[in-house]
Amino acid sequence: MRPVQDPSSRAYARLAGALYLVIAVAGGFSILYVPGALNVAGDPADTFANIAARRGLFHAGRAGDVVMMLAEVLLSVMLYFMFRPVNATLSLAASYARLMMVAVMAAMLFFHAGSLALADGRVPLGSFSEAQRLELAGLLRHVHDAGVWIWQIFFCLHLVLLGTLVARSGLYPRLLGAGLVVGGTGYLVDSVQMFALPDATGLAAVKVALLLIVTLAEIGFAFLLLLRGPRRTALRAAAR
Repeated sequence: MRPVQDPSSRAYARLAGALYLVIAVAGGFSILYVPGALNVAGDPADTFANIAARRGLFHAGRAGDVVMMLAEVLLSVMLYFMFRPVNATLSLAASYARLMMVAVMAAMLFFHAGSLALADGRVPLGSFSEAQRLELAGLLRHVHDAGVWIWQIFFCLHLVLLGTLVARSGLYPRLLGAGLVVGGTGYLVDSVQMFALPDATGLAAVKVALLLIVTLAEIGFAFLLLLRGPRRTALRAAAR
C-alpha cells in the first residue's frame, strides 16, 4: 500500500484527509442525525417507543459509530507518523489521547445495546413493571451520555497536542494549529458545563464559541490534507 509508506508524502496526507471526512460523515449521522430523529426531549417513553419501532435506523446509527471508530484508529496512527519528526513525545501522546477517546466510545455501545433491549422488552424481566423497565433503560442512556463527557476530555487533550504540533511543524498554517488548541478546549468546557454547571448560560455561550472555532479549524485541516498536503518548501527544508 504505497500511500501509507511515506508519512511526508501528499498521498499519505490525502488519505488522512479522506479519513477525516469519513469520520465527519459517519459521526454526523450517528451522533447528530439518528438521536435527533429518535429522541423526544423530556419523554423517555416516546423515545424508547421510537427506538423499538425504528430499530433499523437505530442499528444504522450504531453501524455509523463503528465506521467512525475504525477510521479514528487509522487516523490516530497516521497523524502520529506525520508529526513524529516535529516532536515524537507530543505526537505519541496525541495519538494515545485519541485512541483513549475511541476506547470510551466503544464502551458506550454496551449501554446502547442495553437500553435497546430494555426499551423493546426483549430482555425477560418479569419482576419489573413496564415503567421500571423504561426507567432502567433511561438510566443506561444517562450513563451513555456521561461517556460523552469522558471522551471529550481525551479529545480536548488530543486537539491541544495536535494543534501544538501543527503550529510548530511549518507544514501547515499556524492559524490552524492555534484554532485546534484554543477551540479544542471547548470540549473540556462542554464536559464541565454539562456535568457540574448545567445552568451556567455564560459558560454555555463560551462553549459554543470555542466549539465553532475548533470545528472550522478541523474542517480546514481536513481539506488541506485532502487537497494540498504539507508545504513542499517545509518538506525540502526538513530533508536537508
